[in-house]
Amino acid sequence: MGTLGRAIYSVGFWIRETGQALDRLGCRLQGNYYFQEQLSRHRTLMNIFDKVPNVHKDAFVAPSASVIGDVQVGQGSSIWYGCVLRGDVNSIHVGSGTNIQDNSLVHVAKSNLSGKVLPTIIGDNVTVGHNAVLHGCTVEDETFVGMGAVLLDGVIVEKHGMVAAGALVRQNTRIPCGEVWGGNPAKFLRKLTDEEIAFISQSATNYANLAQVHAAENAKSFDEIEFEKVLRKKFAHRDEEYDSMLGVVREVPPELVLPDNILPDKSPKPSHIG
Repeated sequence: MGTLGRAIYSVGFWIRETGQALDRLGCRLQGNYYFQEQLSRHRTLMNIFDKVPNVHKDAFVAPSASVIGDVQVGQGSSIWYGCVLRGDVNSIHVGSGTNIQDNSLVHVAKSNLSGKVLPTIIGDNVTVGHNAVLHGCTVEDETFVGMGAVLLDGVIVEKHGMVAAGALVRQNTRIPCGEVWGGNPAKFLRKLTDEEIAFISQSATNYANLAQVHAAENAKSFDEIEFEKVLRKKFAHRDEEYDSMLGVVREVPPELVLPDNILPDKSPKPSHIG
């Protein structure tokens, strides 16, 4: 951020702080008769000390997520609802095309029993399932971390590795390429099949596509949201078979149709070059 950018940021910060200060002053003037409404201080992207999140313009960060401090999020990655990425005492790096799903926690280690200073590094095209915890670990490209899994300090998951749902991976464990580990504590279960390795890449692609839909929905204005409510009410509960018997054709507005790459039973239509 250049000098001009810092100046503009500072002006915006002080305007917001002034509004809250005026609210507090008004409450004091009202004495015992005021009703105090607590203002939410949640910020999706939050600086801490001199550390500023660096999120690629094509990444999706859900409104209820918290990306704090020294965190880098790469192109096409998605940070879903309720996630916390807290880079306060060390750094977090999230590569490109990676998805960190709802309510997951990513933190770092300033010090531990081994005396190591550990950032958290997550590679490209990684899938991290819901409610997972990643702490001071390294997850290489095209790996899969199942729902509710916990990766402790110093863990390394090599490329095409998979951590099963609910697993607890102890400190300094290395999960080799192409293996599935699970249990508490996590142990080697078996080798991944070729189909499962392909699924890891496909999972990342699916979430990248889905993130675009959520990003577009979250960017809509109030007027657009209200307009779509009217459309949904008008076109709700239509019986296609009954309509066809009557010879009635009802076209669904394009605003209510998901893209082809999001629907599970539809593939992209081939383009014809004439």
